[in-house]
Amino acid sequence: QVHLVESGGGLVQAGGSLRLSCAASGSIFAIGPMGWYRQAPGKQRVFLALITSGGVTSYADSVQDRFAISRNNAKNTVYLQMNSLKPDDTAVYYCNADLVLRTGASTNYWGQGTQVTVSS
Repeated sequence: QVHLVESGGGLVQAGGSLRLSCAASGSIFAIGPMGWYRQAPGKQRVFLALITSGGVTSYADSVQDRFAISRNNAKNTVYLQMNSLKPDDTAVYYCNADLVLRTGASTNYWGQGTQVTVSS
């Protein structure tokens, strides 16, 4: 059994900040790239940021100057620091990870999502 559990979402005023966390647990042997995505109401899920196990990062152009992804490999946790939030950032935020399980199988997992609401 594997779990990706996000936390840190909530309601924030425009211009504010939030820090999302996503912790992986279960029968995991190794974790590859971890990323964040979001899905606004009525829209498709879109990529925001990715970080490799070695710390190499990539971002969507729309958030590169405001969001920062990081990870703590010892805690199997990835973070998303979100600054200068706008009402358009309102969405459900999802964590994603490439996992190698203790069985030897490789798989891709999604978290359950955490709601971020930015008020104007």
